[in-house]
Amino acid sequence: MKLASYKDGSRDGQLVVVSRDLSQTHYATGIADTLQQVLDDWGFMSPQLQDLYDALNQGKSAHPFPFDTAQCMAPLPRAYQWADGSAYINHVELVRLARGSEVPANYYTEPLMYQGGSDDFLGPRDDVPVPSEAYGIDFEAEVAVVTGDVPMTSTPEQALDGIRLVMLANDWSLRHLIPDELAKSFGFFQSKPATAFSPVAVTLDELGDSWDKGRLHLTVQSQWNGRTVGRCDAGQEMTFHFGQLIAHICKTRNVRSGSIVGSGTVSNRASEVDGKKEWTKGYSCIAEKRAIETIQDGKPATDYMKFGDTIRIEMKGKDGASMFGAIEQTVVKRV
Repeated sequence: MKLASYKDGSRDGQLVVVSRDLSQTHYATGIADTLQQVLDDWGFMSPQLQDLYDALNQGKSAHPFPFDTAQCMAPLPRAYQWADGSAYINHVELVRLARGSEVPANYYTEPLMYQGGSDDFLGPRDDVPVPSEAYGIDFEAEVAVVTGDVPMTSTPEQALDGIRLVMLANDWSLRHLIPDELAKSFGFFQSKPATAFSPVAVTLDELGDSWDKGRLHLTVQSQWNGRTVGRCDAGQEMTFHFGQLIAHICKTRNVRSGSIVGSGTVSNRASEVDGKKEWTKGYSCIAEKRAIETIQDGKPATDYMKFGDTIRIEMKGKDGASMFGAIEQTVVKRV
């Protein structure tokens, strides 16, 4: 099934069920008011939502109405936890190679992860307010999952059983603030503003065989100012699958229902074209494009985003239909 949270003036929105083709929706009133309620009692509430979803798809629901992504908040407008990994080692390799540093050996055996702010997410059509272009504004196209309860010391295989929903994320970064923060050896903070998520979150059964052992084998499409800059495969080159990312968190703590775990920037390796390396699938963040330019030409040529720039992030299923709806945002000056 597909679930969304509609704007209603509250912090957590109103839970709605959305048809498979993203054309119709229906309030979940009478079952649950918010998505967090469902996650906290998944075994009882999700079958009721599934019945409503089936009726909506069959044209038998009582009061359907057209689905409007402009009315969507993030599916989970605020969460108990937002932990973002860096599951695509190719991204790490490119960025480090561009600045002349090696990838530490343990990066290949243990995922990188940071804990971001989870109290204030952006909806898929919300403007992105930034105080200054000098901060180095960058999008990051990612896949994310929402969990139920996952106990401490869970194995990666056990952690996979705790995944309830999948969605897309745009994990905004302010690149020029990152070096000073990392130099303090205490991680990201000001350089990671509010993250945006796709209009809908979907259950694993909707993904069919595209979901395989914690990886989503579909293409993340990124369009910057209307120009396609990335068509990156989210599955094949994901070094650490979502079960491994969740288990990484569970090493010393419980993961509770309503936690969101991100994949990190979706990244694909170069192909050999006429004896040269070519990144034919493009990029899912500007920092990676600048790293590629530095490797090839000695310096970056692509600038970061400006006020008025737009970004669209979407993933289509094997049938060509949008799976999660699109994230479509404009960068604006925070005044």
